[in-house]
Amino acid sequence: MALVAKRELVCFFLMMMIMTFSGACMAATYNVGDSAGWTIQIPVDYTKWSSTNNFHVDDKIVFTYNKQFHNVLQVTHQNFQSCNATSPIASYTSGSDSITLKSPGNFYYLCGVPGHCQAGQKVPIKVITASASPSLAPTESALSGSPSAFMAPSPSPSSAPIIQSSKFWLAVTALAFYLIG
Repeated sequence: MALVAKRELVCFFLMMMIMTFSGACMAATYNVGDSAGWTIQIPVDYTKWSSTNNFHVDDKIVFTYNKQFHNVLQVTHQNFQSCNATSPIASYTSGSDSITLKSPGNFYYLCGVPGHCQAGQKVPIKVITASASPSLAPTESALSGSPSAFMAPSPSPSSAPIIQSSKFWLAVTALAFYLIG
């Protein structure tokens, strides 16, 4: 009887650890502009898209575009507001740029091709510190509608999270089955 109670206690402890640390082991990947990607061909409100997502440290944003016609420049807030692409912080030109969000704060990206930023091809990204709740992958954003404030609260995403440490989860699951069975 004491052995059964001990196993139940160990299993309860493992489940509590999993729930407590699950947020630190998950990250999400966001495709900028969802299925439209990084373009001016399809009207995308990138500020609205950004405001409907919760970006956390270690999440990734992916810019997908035709590299013959677009690029991605990380710029200061002032250069973002004025669409000034002359002195970027970072420049991306692969056509499929994956950027890991390494720290909390506000980050600004625009297309440096003349006229594209002015046409709306720019996106602000607000990154918050990872919390105890897991960061989930984004949902498909609406491609049209009235602009919303950048600081608008985000709806709860419904897609499954991308788990970065699958070996950890495999080990925890194996340990749980060993202790139970």
